[in-house]
Amino acid sequence: MFFTILQDINLSMPRTRILDRTDRKILELLQRDGRLSNVELAKRINLSPTPCLDRVRRLERDGYITGYVALADPVKLNANTLAFIQVLLTNTSTSNLREFNREMKALPEVEACHMVAGGFDYLLKIRCADMRHYQRFLGEKLAMIPLVAQTHTYVVIEEVKSETAISLDKL
Repeated sequence: MFFTILQDINLSMPRTRILDRTDRKILELLQRDGRLSNVELAKRINLSPTPCLDRVRRLERDGYITGYVALADPVKLNANTLAFIQVLLTNTSTSNLREFNREMKALPEVEACHMVAGGFDYLLKIRCADMRHYQRFLGEKLAMIPLVAQTHTYVVIEEVKSETAISLDKL
């Protein structure tokens, strides 16, 4: 049963290939600026463009680089309210976990959804325009899911640190 749940939530096994210093530097630079040209990237890591591109393509093919995105400003997009919600389910059968996962993927306010161990089952990160939008989300969407037994919300007052890059220093 546990193996099935792990497959459903798309956990992957750790990579076995060890990255060298150049691969790590490529990942560090591209995580900070995914629009960096291959020529500029090659200059910064002291390689010629062809072997640099070969390394980037290998990192993509091996799954170390999973995509490239643009980071949008939530204030300019009227998504000013950030909150974390602890969710406790009525029970954690495999079918309920699958159903809850499906429900969360369909809600545009849910920015991230993590199944966790501990005193509750899921931790959601949501973005809404304002508290009125949050109230509608909670009352008309999340609380209406029959699997949800209880929620606790923590509204963010100030976002002190928010990184998208994975630190490679200690890995």
